[in-house]
Amino acid sequence: MFKKIYFLAFVALIASCRSPMVTSTGHFSNNNSTTQVNEEIFSSASSFRVGVLLPLSGNASSVGQGLKNATMLALDDINNPNLILQFYDTQSTPEGARVAVENAINQRVKMIIGPLMSSEVEAISYQTRKHDIPVVAFSTNDAVLQPQVYTIGLLIEEQVNRIISYAAQKGRSRFALLLPDNDTGIAVAKSAVKVAKKQGGTVSKIAFYLPHTTDFSNIVRKLCNSSSKNTGKNVGFDAIIIPESGNSLKSATAMLGYYDVFYPDVMFLGTSVWENTNLNKETTLNKAVYPVLSRNHSTYFNKKYKSTYGSYPNGLFALAYDAVALTSAIAKRNPSNIDEAITSSDGFIGINGAFRIFTNGKNQHSLDIMQITPSSDIVVDSAQHKFVSAPEMLDNMDVASMYDGNAPVFYGKNQQEAETAVFGRLLNSFGNSYGNEGLMYQY
Repeated sequence: MFKKIYFLAFVALIASCRSPMVTSTGHFSNNNSTTQVNEEIFSSASSFRVGVLLPLSGNASSVGQGLKNATMLALDDINNPNLILQFYDTQSTPEGARVAVENAINQRVKMIIGPLMSSEVEAISYQTRKHDIPVVAFSTNDAVLQPQVYTIGLLIEEQVNRIISYAAQKGRSRFALLLPDNDTGIAVAKSAVKVAKKQGGTVSKIAFYLPHTTDFSNIVRKLCNSSSKNTGKNVGFDAIIIPESGNSLKSATAMLGYYDVFYPDVMFLGTSVWENTNLNKETTLNKAVYPVLSRNHSTYFNKKYKSTYGSYPNGLFALAYDAVALTSAIAKRNPSNIDEAITSSDGFIGINGAFRIFTNGKNQHSLDIMQITPSSDIVVDSAQHKFVSAPEMLDNMDVASMYDGNAPVFYGKNQQEAETAVFGRLLNSFGNSYGNEGLMYQY
């Protein structure tokens, strides 16, 4: 019976083996994305062919090559002679993805890993569903997901769910959101208003800023309800989410520090993008927390990648490793219903810990909670090692009705537009209590 795969990536005896039946390379044409496959080595009736669609040329080729490298490390560790990976170049474009998937289908793949970008996923979905071929993509845009089109990518929704749930366990109940005015910001807001209510709290303020800005003086002043310094505890929230990185994150948190917004009065919450910025010297972010993929076995993967390819991997690359773990588990069983195997409620265990994929295309990973300290980032709440219960799905929550009469105050975005984007409709409380603060851009 198909259960979990306990991935033995860290076992030295297995790490030295490679399946002799895997096409690990191939001829990639930059013109038509064709992969030349030697059919003679695929004579076994039990062979489980998986098409791997990656941007091996074009604008995203460096990421695509890194993802391919990670799949090769996984093949070194699995030793599954039934699993055959066939690589196809999407050329970093939707059209390239369409050609690639046609070649994969013609060469009789049973499922597909990839593509990377949501536009590529959207480009191949009609063909893959028409031919009953499941897709496990890397995209983090859940708008392209549908039956038989899944993602293993780390979604905004599960990150927000994890970090707000952790903050709620620590007694936080009034959340503010400082968000870029783009799809990422809206995705964070949609998830946050649901999770906060599920945890018995509320989102009280949502402030939008122009993407890529480093000037947060005006929007943070309004968020803190202050025309002067020394706001301190009177900001109207006890936790704030900032899904930003780099200099923009540092500028935003420094401005909040200017208004005396610090831990423990306010808990600073991030997303996994915080891992890409060195924040240990940022005074405002001392004791701040953010979610990351489980680090139980990531040291093994990082060291092996570095020793093999000469550089440390992007965090995304480990997801390709886990995608091969998933396909290997399925290949060993070679089931008649591959979708049922992909969406097994028990899930899988890979290099990033436990993960599972749902019938709606979304997923759940086991996420560590990291805390920033002056010396290093430390794990303060470890990821679960396996899934013991059904997931709490947020899609069907009537969250708009929960905020009727108690709408968040919006800054930096027209209130009507913001409520429609975040809640799907205007809230019944619109215009009752906000004056002019939330009715226009505050720049």
